Amino acid sequence: MLRALGWTPGLTLHVDVVNGAILITPAADGAHAVGTREELPLPAAARHLCGIATGEPVLLAALPRQNRIVVHPLNTITAVLADLHARILGEPS
Repeated sequence: MLRALGWTPGLTLHVDVVNGAILITPAADGAHAVGTREELPLPAAARHLCGIATGEPVLLAALPRQNRIVVHPLNTITAVLADLHARILGEPS
């Protein structure tokens, strides 16, 4: 994903919480950076605000046109899929 976006180790990033998800954007004055092993920073404060526990799976979504990555917590994915499945089955959500 990082290679597809052209993000390399050392690229400075801005990490923010928006609507219960973590938004990661390249920023010259960013407080975080892509790690040497191409890992993304997920600061504890941002994880806490999104309800992401240590070691919990998340969904990473690249937005190439916006040059951003969105980190979705598991509870968001569960809720979105439950709603979608209810609509597919014609059940009230």
